Amino acid sequence: GEMLEPNVRKIAAQADVVVLCVGFGPQTESEGFDRTFRLPLGQADLIHAVLAANPRTIVVVTSGGSVDASCWIDRTPVLLETWYGGQAAGGALAHILFGPISPSGKLPISWERYLEDNPCYKNYYEEPGTHDIQYREGIFLGYRYYDRSKIKPLFPFGFGLSYTTFSFSRLRVKPVTGRAGSPISVNFDVTNTGHLTGAEVAQVYVGDPSAIVPRPFKELKGFERLTLNPGETKQVSVTLNRRSLAYWDIRSHDWKVDPGKFMVYVGDSSENVPLKAAFMVR
Repeated sequence: GEMLEPNVRKIAAQADVVVLCVGFGPQTESEGFDRTFRLPLGQADLIHAVLAANPRTIVVVTSGGSVDASCWIDRTPVLLETWYGGQAAGGALAHILFGPISPSGKLPISWERYLEDNPCYKNYYEEPGTHDIQYREGIFLGYRYYDRSKIKPLFPFGFGLSYTTFSFSRLRVKPVTGRAGSPISVNFDVTNTGHLTGAEVAQVYVGDPSAIVPRPFKELKGFERLTLNPGETKQVSVTLNRRSLAYWDIRSHDWKVDPGKFMVYVGDSSENVPLKAAFMVR
C-alpha cells in the first residue's frame, strides 16, 4: 500500500477521467458465507487516494448488494453499481460510460449508509447461548422500515439515475369508492423532460392508513418500465386487485382487507413519490 500510493496518485492525476473498479469476487463474496459490509482490504483507501489526485473519478462497484460507501460517497461524482454482470459486463459498462446507452437500472434494495442502520442489524445472529434467531423486524424490512424510521438510507429502494430526467403527472384512480373485490385502475403520465432517450421504471405504491393491524406506510404493488424519447409522454395503466390491498390475517389464516381509506403513491423510487391520491373501500 505505501509503495503503491504515490504511483496511483501520479497515474490518476495524469488521466482525463479515472474509471476505478472496486468490489468483491468469488473469494470475498459468495452464497455460502457472510461477507463484510466494507469493501475488501485497502479498497476504501484506494478510492480516497484516487479522488484526492483526480476528482473526475467514476467508482464502479461489483457486488451482490450494498457496500459501505459512507466515507467516500460525498466526494464521488459518479457511482455505478454493476452487480455481477458476467462475461458481457465490460461491454455493457463501456456502452454506459461512453453514452450510447443511458443507464436505467433501479435498486432492488434499500442501500443503507451504515451497517447499524439496517433493520436486521440488532438480531441478525443467534441469541446468545441459544441456536435461535428472533426476526424482531417482522414485516418492517427494507423501505418498509425506513419509511417509519428517522433513519434514511444512502439510496432508497427503486432509486436509479439516468442521462435524462422524467416527470410524473395526471394521476387518476378509478373507482374512487368501490368494493375490495373489484379492480382499481391507476392511470398517470410519464414524460421525458431531458435531452436523451432513456428508460424509466414508474412505481405504484399502496398505503392503508385505516388498517386495524400494523402495516407499512406504503408497499410496492405495481410498476412499469417504459422507454421515452426526449419530450415524449406515455400514459401508464396499472390495475390493482383485492390482493394489492390485503394483508395476511393471523387469526383467520387468510388474506384480509379492512374497509376504509387507501392511498396510491406514484414515483421513481420509494422515497420520491410526487403523485398521490386516495380511494375508499366499502
